[in-house]
This record gives sequence, C-alpha cells and structure tokens, in this order.
Amino acid sequence: MKNNGLEIHPSLCTWFSPMDLRQLRYFVAVATTRNFTRAAEQMHIAQPPLSRQIQLLEEELEVQLIQRNSRPVRLTEAGRLFYEQSLQVLQRVDQMKTTARQASRNQRQSISIAYVPSTLYGGLPMVVRMFRQRFPDTDVHLVDMGSIQQISELKSGRIDLGFGRIRSTDNSVARTVLREERLVLAIPPAWPLAAQAGPVQLKDLAQHKLVVFPKEPRPSFADEVLGMLHEQGVKLVEVHEVRELHAALGLVAAEVGLCIVPAAARLRSDLVYRLIADEQATSPIILSHRLHDDSWYIAAIKQLIVEMYAQNPLWLDFKTNAFPTGLATGTASASADALK
Repeated sequence: MKNNGLEIHPSLCTWFSPMDLRQLRYFVAVATTRNFTRAAEQMHIAQPPLSRQIQLLEEELEVQLIQRNSRPVRLTEAGRLFYEQSLQVLQRVDQMKTTARQASRNQRQSISIAYVPSTLYGGLPMVVRMFRQRFPDTDVHLVDMGSIQQISELKSGRIDLGFGRIRSTDNSVARTVLREERLVLAIPPAWPLAAQAGPVQLKDLAQHKLVVFPKEPRPSFADEVLGMLHEQGVKLVEVHEVRELHAALGLVAAEVGLCIVPAAARLRSDLVYRLIADEQATSPIILSHRLHDDSWYIAAIKQLIVEMYAQNPLWLDFKTNAFPTGLATGTASASADALK
C-alpha cells in the first residue's frame, strides 16, 4: 500500500491500532529491562496499568508471553519469538514515520552500514564508492562492528546493512553469502615454514604459537580459526589474542607467532603467506539485513556487488575465492539471481 509516495506494509495497516502499538512498546520495555517497575518508569506510566495492558495483549494472543514468578522476569519461548517480531514491527513503524517526515521536509535519506575491518580489503570500499556515485542524495554512514553484534543492531534498527564473516542462525535476519574467501597462513620470513612453497597443511601448525584476532567481542573470526584447528586435532603451544588485524600481522613480523588471515588481508610485504591446503578453510563474506526488509538500497547494493565482480578488480583473486553459482563468472542476470 502507498500513501503519497510512502510505502506502507499491508500488515501494519490491518493489524495494529494505536492501542496495539502501545501494548507492543510496553511489552518490549518489560522484555528488555526484565522488570515491570523499571519498564513502567521507562515508559512514564504507573506499573498497574502497564501490567494490565500486557495482560490484555496476552489474552488477545491467547498465549503467555512472560513468566511473572521469576526475578528478573523471564520470557516464555512464545514471548521470546514475539519479542523479536515486535522489535521488527516497531522499527518498521519508526522507519515509516522517519520517511514521512523526511519527505515532508525534503531531507536527504541516510543508511548505516556496519562492517568487520577485514572486509575493507575485500571490496567494501569499492561498493560504497559506487553507491555514493550512483545515489548522491543518500548519505552512507560506515560503522566498525563485529559480525555477531551486527545481528542485534540490525534487529534494533541501529544499522541497515551489515558486512560480516560469522554465520548466524537468527531467523529474523536475512543473510547472503557474497563469496567464500580462502584462508592463508602469515609466517615470519626466518621461520622454517616460510622456506617451503605451496599450500600448508593445518597439521603443520601443531606445536607452534598462533596469533588470533579480534580479541573481542566474541564469538568472532578468532573462534572460527580456533574451532577449525580443534576439529583437525591441532594442538598449539600458545594462543596470543589481539584486538585487530594490523596488530596480529605486526606480531607475526615480530616473530611472536603465526596467524591465519583471509587471503585479501595479505597486507604486509615483510611476511610470507601460504595458502591453507584444506579447501574448506574459508571465511565467508556475508551481507545481512532485516528479514522481509524490502528497502530499495538492499537491491541497489546487491546490484552494485554484481557490477563490481564483473569488473574483475585487481584485488579480486579468483584463485582464492569461491562464488555462489552464477556470481562473478556468469551473465549479469545469473549473477543477479545468485544474490536474491
């Protein structure tokens, strides 16, 4: 449904009245604070009427959302699912309000894109540059953010898109794997592993020191690497955790240890890099957005990624990347289909 150019999701038109939206906000406040008193203070309402509104909501849904006999209060399984969906609905309503206000004031639209730092070496700057050239009236805000944190920030509406590396099973977020990037081992030049050519086996890392990143937040790429080595039964002498990629490579140059990095992150010329032999030793680059979000910029970003791959840029090494079927190597239409 559209009203004066503003797109309105049909479910919002038929399902929610002003009272229903208020009940949703009350429920979200309780679910977030886990306390009826704090939720009432947050919503500037006395506790009895807030409790009554949530009770009415449960009666309408014919399901219990909150376990009231626990301290702090806890959500039932139905309540947890309803909480996630409520966040999406309220965020959509807020977006509608913002869009309407922007349209009335002729304001510029803005989008927030979160990224993990390693994606800065794998095409994200090129995509953002192309987007700004194609859509000069839209402001783009880039936010350094871990992959797992991106999921919660997408659901809360604080960001619009996320470029990360950690797979998630959260059903309220849509994910598109843009490509699988092979992993390489960064080695100090003087170490024996650097004297050999060709791919290196994961088992060859046994009894070595390893530098991993990022130190936090977790889980992160560091846990992906450590999990991969654990599955192969590789026992390390020591694991040194650092906050970011540049620090990790710096410590390798200082001969603190080895480091496994995505192929695009071969940044220092004073190190030796060897491809990990296991073809399953990859790190995905994943585009995430809210489920059922049909905002125009999502399709625009995906189309620009197709166009970027088609240009075969210098940084894109086809030997160390695997793409979804049809993407980067097929026709434009096949590539677009791969990103749907």
